[in-house]
Amino acid sequence: MGAISMDLLTMKVIIGFFTLFFIVILTGKTAIYQLTPFHLVFVLLLGGFLENTIYEDDIGILSFLYAVGLWTLLMLGVEFLTLKIKSTRSILVGKPAIIIRDGIIDRNIAKKNKLDMNQILSLLRQNNVFSVREVKYGTLEPNGQISTLLKSKYQQPDKQDLNLPESFVDLPISLIIDGEVLWDNLSECGFDEEWLNNELTANGYNDKTKIFYADWRKSEGIHISPK
Repeated sequence: MGAISMDLLTMKVIIGFFTLFFIVILTGKTAIYQLTPFHLVFVLLLGGFLENTIYEDDIGILSFLYAVGLWTLLMLGVEFLTLKIKSTRSILVGKPAIIIRDGIIDRNIAKKNKLDMNQILSLLRQNNVFSVREVKYGTLEPNGQISTLLKSKYQQPDKQDLNLPESFVDLPISLIIDGEVLWDNLSECGFDEEWLNNELTANGYNDKTKIFYADWRKSEGIHISPK
């Protein structure tokens, strides 16, 4: 690579860096903190524009600025549209959906958004929620996160605020995910199939394949979320 090409590359990188930085500020913090599918496409294409400009000699800086400027105008135009016309928000940005009610997962919402049980549990754990039984309402946000309103007994104030003695804390163990029994977990709890069938029957369920999710917590017993 010659000196001229190196100078051009340096100029492209510097201009691209400050241009993208300015665009992110211009389009607002939504593009960073609320990465909806629309914003994800926007950010990825911005990166693609810069990459092509840097490594393709036949793409000049003016072409890069034009492409980025046009794409930014489209982005701002769509955001303006969603602000002025409410009916377009659900199509372009998405809308929240209640995926958990009283500890029961809405399987249709999960299926519609291509979420399996392990993904739902992971999203809950990111909010320091370790069992769906703790959730009064769980809302699946357009950016893929789950916002939770906990049941009253799991909310603050905590025991430390009330000067109460500490009690035993145990993590829930998944027993059934999407109708499939996790036999290793069941055995780890010290239970067998007969025990599981008795627990399901006692709660009004006779078919394990009809259970979307079930977990066991020593302090509270079994929790079942049907399909």
